[in-house]
Amino acid sequence: MIILLNTIEYNYLIRQLNIEVYLGIIAALFTVLGIWVGIQLIKRREKLQAATSYKPTSSLENKSPAPDISEREMDVLLLMAQGLSNQEIADKLFISIHTVKTHSSNLFSKLQVKRRTQAIQKSKEIGLIG
Repeated sequence: MIILLNTIEYNYLIRQLNIEVYLGIIAALFTVLGIWVGIQLIKRREKLQAATSYKPTSSLENKSPAPDISEREMDVLLLMAQGLSNQEIADKLFISIHTVKTHSSNLFSKLQVKRRTQAIQKSKEIGLIG
């Protein structure tokens, strides 16, 4: 008998509530779900950045680059010397591939070379990289 009365009361409450209440409850649930997913994505991105962190300026502390080569160009040159592709360099430095190509082109003209291998060899000869 108690179960029957509770069921009747439950059905009465369900029919009395407006659609706005249900929509509000659903919106609140999706808001909580969205916040949770956002937090999970931020944690994943932080872990990925920590795993692939690259601090090119630390490798330059004991080397003084040529005055006409910028710090960012030097970063690109160091990564070139490690054998990374343009896309990999762009990913490590968080820049576009077009920017990597621009820095490479500037390096080639400043070092007066035409290829990556020549740029690396010349920079070793003049003491820019070890």
